[in-house]
Amino acid sequence: ASFSSVCFTGLHKVHLCSSWTVALPQYDPVAMRLHLFMLNFSSRRSSETLLTGAPLTFSIPNSVSSLLTSHSSKPSITVPRPFALSHGTTTLGFIFKGGVIAAADTRASAGGLVACPAVHKITPLHSHLVVTSSGSGADCMLWERILTREIRLYQLRHKRRLSVRGTAKLLSFMLHPFKGTDVCVALTLCGWDIEMCNSEFPNSAHSPSNQSVTDIAQSASTHNGPKLIYVCSDGARFEGNVFSVGSGSPYAYGVLDRDLKWSLSVAEAVSLAREAVFRATHRDAYSGNNVDLFHVTAQGWYQRQREDLKEEYYRKETQKKEKVGHGLAEDE
Repeated sequence: ASFSSVCFTGLHKVHLCSSWTVALPQYDPVAMRLHLFMLNFSSRRSSETLLTGAPLTFSIPNSVSSLLTSHSSKPSITVPRPFALSHGTTTLGFIFKGGVIAAADTRASAGGLVACPAVHKITPLHSHLVVTSSGSGADCMLWERILTREIRLYQLRHKRRLSVRGTAKLLSFMLHPFKGTDVCVALTLCGWDIEMCNSEFPNSAHSPSNQSVTDIAQSASTHNGPKLIYVCSDGARFEGNVFSVGSGSPYAYGVLDRDLKWSLSVAEAVSLAREAVFRATHRDAYSGNNVDLFHVTAQGWYQRQREDLKEEYYRKETQKKEKVGHGLAEDE
């Protein structure tokens, strides 16, 4: 994704493609280039190519220096923020025998301000993949939309769905050029790779009929099944069985490390995820309000009804009182 800019008094003249030119007010060149790079992520094509209806592609810059270099001889002026904005959240995901569980709170914070009590921090990308987001809300929403588009374009081009590992690698490559910038994105991909059917192989050379049963079984055991991968804005990518991200993650890890087991039933896994988010929101000021929970299996993802954490708090208090009452009755 490349673009050219010409600086003159009061305006930036930006060429978005071969035939479009937009004049924008003069802002910080670094911020403007990052903004335009993300908005025009698809590379420029000639007008003849655009008329053919061919899907747009993107190119990743070799280094971030070319993106951040100003063409103006004047030094860029950075305007300080009036106050520091602290980001906070609690998201988690883990794998068990029944699939993948993804859970998150719903509070969006801006410093000490609760900006919104009912945001969606878990976003479905397709029928077998959801992503939990933490970091800057605007950055997360933008990159989720970019990733959803690229997954769909890959499916249209290759007649098969991009795997969860392939999706994580693509996202990592796209985010790496922004390492060291103010882009703040931390996404956890929670999905299930299903075995490819015959209709998803456009060429006969790649058809399962030309492979042995052993090869198919080994491929299924390696590439199919539940996947949980964490990707952050510096391009780092980690695959594991349990992840918790955000300011409330230490409290969530305390609950998950204690009770998480492979043999959990679906009801037990849901209860554990809800308990972990509740404990995190009880101690972390930047997390709270509600809990969203998704369950991903080979049949796709299923979203549970949003639950108010206030009800969970009173439920726990009632259980404590009942335990105290039973203890006093036994002593008598």
